[in-house]
Amino acid sequence: MAEKRDYYEVLGVPKDASADDIKKAYRKLAVKYHPDRNPDDKDAEEKFKEAAEAYDVLSDSDKRAKYDRFGHSMGPQGFGGGAGGFGGGFGGFGGGMSMEDIFSRFGDIFGDMGGMGGAAYGSHRPRRHANKGTDLRITVKVTLKDVMNGVEKKLKIPRLVACGHCNGTGAKDGTAFKTCPRCGGSGYVSRIQQTMFGAMQSESVCPECNGEGKIITESCVHCHGSGVEKKDEVVSFMIPPGVENGTVLTLRGKGNAPRHGGVNGDLLIVVQEENDPELIRDGDDLIYNLMLDFPTAALGGTAEVPTVEGKARLKIAAGTQPGKVLRLRGKGLPRMQSSIKGDLLVNVMVYVPESLNDAEKSAIESLKDSPNVVPTESTSKRIFSRLRHIFNKENRES
Repeated sequence: MAEKRDYYEVLGVPKDASADDIKKAYRKLAVKYHPDRNPDDKDAEEKFKEAAEAYDVLSDSDKRAKYDRFGHSMGPQGFGGGAGGFGGGFGGFGGGMSMEDIFSRFGDIFGDMGGMGGAAYGSHRPRRHANKGTDLRITVKVTLKDVMNGVEKKLKIPRLVACGHCNGTGAKDGTAFKTCPRCGGSGYVSRIQQTMFGAMQSESVCPECNGEGKIITESCVHCHGSGVEKKDEVVSFMIPPGVENGTVLTLRGKGNAPRHGGVNGDLLIVVQEENDPELIRDGDDLIYNLMLDFPTAALGGTAEVPTVEGKARLKIAAGTQPGKVLRLRGKGLPRMQSSIKGDLLVNVMVYVPESLNDAEKSAIESLKDSPNVVPTESTSKRIFSRLRHIFNKENRES
């Protein structure tokens, strides 16, 4: 599959383009590659869809902000999912759009283009109101290991699907309906209203058939005319490496089916990160609080610290002070859609015994007057300065 082009490149606009510039650029491409102007031209149709997908993302401030940050998602079903990216069907940003989807969502773009527009491409064809099913929202819990490597999830989701007995029409055997006499099957009715500027023509959804263009004459006995039935379906999807807590992934078309046919809703997957018992996440970095005994801090040695994928051994230098941060580069989490990895930051703390026996007390008391054990004024200032720096940094970041 060909790699997706940058959405700004598709529309021919700079990354700081205004919303109005983006709309104008899309309209220009939509006119150029419109199916009515390029009948039976598959290349033009693909460019028409590509432009619509780009406009779907860049015309929405939230989608555009996420796209600017993450670009096209990595992996077969990464952050943008489907077969690759924000527009690939899983990612919520315009992927998998049919011609009907495009005209239903952006039909106003073609409003003054000489009749071009509507869900059936041109004004010489009847336009049908596209029903849209409701979205489903679920929460998926992930561990730090899932965030580190990415993980495939399989869930059984109860959802409304098209009735198999009437093919989602709601009519008996899928055939017991007639063309709506009021709108003639277009799904819309026209109304002419006299105003101070003269006669104005407007269109609205036909109230007789609710925009469907047809009326059921005999209902399906299985779905009682609704066209949908409840069913449990297993849905598989990928949680990409580096995903952040609260990220919403979208699986296009995996929500509820609409009554009497149309476009399925979407499945919104909210990522919830479980707290790790030992490691604290700070963006791409991980933090571990290491408690050292006094002899190891004073004399040096080694210490074992946890990582997402196992254990790591640290060398502790003699005279290591409380508050010192040891950095294990590349032992943090991956950044979304990047080869960059964060670090594991080991925050050193020194344990002071809470109770001592006589022998321990005697051993410590013998050191009280040792010049290398009692801190000097310069040593105290250096340690306080380091602690103040750490405290100020935490306050700035909080």
